Amino acid sequence: MSYLLTSESVSEGHPDKVADQISDALLDEFLKRDKYSKVACETLVTTGLVVCAGEVKTDAYVDVQSTARNVIKEIGYTKGEYMFESNSCGVISAIHEQSPDINRGVERKAQKDMGAGDQGMMFGYACTDMDNYMPYTIDLSNRFIAELTRVRKENRRMKYLRPDAKVQVTMEFSDKGKPVGINTLVFSVQHDEFMGDDEAMRKVIEADIKDIIIPAVRRKLPTHVKRLFNADYKLYVNPTGKFVIGGPHGDTGLTGRKIIVDSYGGMCPHGGGAFSGKDPSKVDRSGSYAARHIAKNIVAAGIARECMVQVSYAIGVAEPVNIYIDTKGSTKIKDKNGKTVLNSDIAKAVASLFDLTPYGIIKRFGLTNPIYFTTAARKHFGIDSYIGEVEVYYKDKETYTRQIDGQDHLFKKVCFYPWEKLDYVDKLRKYFHMSE
Repeated sequence: MSYLLTSESVSEGHPDKVADQISDALLDEFLKRDKYSKVACETLVTTGLVVCAGEVKTDAYVDVQSTARNVIKEIGYTKGEYMFESNSCGVISAIHEQSPDINRGVERKAQKDMGAGDQGMMFGYACTDMDNYMPYTIDLSNRFIAELTRVRKENRRMKYLRPDAKVQVTMEFSDKGKPVGINTLVFSVQHDEFMGDDEAMRKVIEADIKDIIIPAVRRKLPTHVKRLFNADYKLYVNPTGKFVIGGPHGDTGLTGRKIIVDSYGGMCPHGGGAFSGKDPSKVDRSGSYAARHIAKNIVAAGIARECMVQVSYAIGVAEPVNIYIDTKGSTKIKDKNGKTVLNSDIAKAVASLFDLTPYGIIKRFGLTNPIYFTTAARKHFGIDSYIGEVEVYYKDKETYTRQIDGQDHLFKKVCFYPWEKLDYVDKLRKYFHMSE
């Protein structure tokens, strides 16, 4: 029998995402000043109020109020009628020093011996659904959200849009797991009250979603994905009839409450640990990035059509407790005896090729760089790695000076989304003696 699968994505103005972005902006600000900062920052946002709490070990000073207000302004909460506005909301900081009981297990005399900053299990996933090796449903949800955000900030069409939004994509699959088509799209978009009649207002928004947002996303999709837009799919737009009250005024937001949105939309298990607000010694974050990197390279190498990776750690211990691989029966290669390669064989290859100690992951990806705010705003996976420039406030061999308004400023070039690189494909293919 066929089955339905649903994934959801949320905009940068969703209250939980506001909290994630503030937490990651604070992390970046600490890392810009002290790249060895240890940070675990949680944020709560509600009507007219931001509360930042957590533990930090650093030599840096960060202006928590200014950082939080800048994030809120960039998202678009700049009007008093939103009941959450960048200049007027209260910002409370309850950040204190990291527990020495945790720190003793992380920092060692030799950096390579650093232990994991927490225990737990982390998952990574990749598949051949989309060109970025993400599942159909979460990737389409993310694309719709990105288009809504672009149109809102462009402010030429759909000028009534406010920052908060959620999109849900439901797809039908055959009993063999092949995509049949999109079954249902759900758009909940916050908006101004621009008409007196609620249903008439909702119909205007629905028409714009049909005529502007969906076609814009569909145009950029590969042909095999475009075909999944069945003529008879169901579309729900603001199904309650109205979505004026939203953002932190409509619903309190907390860091780490969108972990499935942040990962694979339900196509893969989740260990429960959030990403945002955590420095890379926290394997909730760095271990999850490493697991995605492994899964993506395995699939890109042609070893399997899909791959789930689990790694787990003990706090204060460098080497992972386990490495588990599940290709869901999609392994496509055979060993020298003509037998299909087992998941355990792939796990052995991963253990041989990838350094999964916290130090090894941090060094491989350059995770002490301030690259995290964009992950909270744009999503953590499915975006190609790229080189960008960031301003920092310390000197090392990678920094360079540039004058701005007569003042010297320090910059460095860093890699964003380094865990999305396909730099282990050849190593994996060589390990399994795969032909070119």
